[in-house]
Amino acid sequence: MSAHATVRASTVARKIGYLVAVLVNGIMLVMVNAYPGWRVLPFLSEDFVSILWLVNLSLVASVMLNLGYLAYDPAWFRSVGQIGVSAIGLVAAVRMWQVFPFDFSAYVFTWTAVIRLLLVLAIFGSVVAIVIELVRLARRGIGTAVQSQSHQRP
Repeated sequence: MSAHATVRASTVARKIGYLVAVLVNGIMLVMVNAYPGWRVLPFLSEDFVSILWLVNLSLVASVMLNLGYLAYDPAWFRSVGQIGVSAIGLVAAVRMWQVFPFDFSAYVFTWTAVIRLLLVLAIFGSVVAIVIELVRLARRGIGTAVQSQSHQRP
């Protein structure tokens, strides 16, 4: 396979991934908000209403970003987008930790510790994702600056 064919296959695979992300997040947005929506889940308390806007913001941001990637997806743009979506996810996970809109009183197993652990992992993962994308942006910026410097020298 030639280098050009590999790049084209990689681009097609990314575009398919963006489309799948749009569809999955769009379906989740409808499922959470349409009747009966989140209320059908017996382990969610009424406190979920106070963070529903953050859940919706996260899903809408992901849909919009992936639609944007379908049209325009250079590496720097993807990094900036991922920083934004990860930041929204971080805020949502922290707020979910604070509100903790879960009620596991009807279950034999106490799921609270498991859900708290998953929230910690989500918070940690969001922070790591933001740092990684900031480093990528910085490296691209430094690489671009070095390239422009080398082209200016006689």
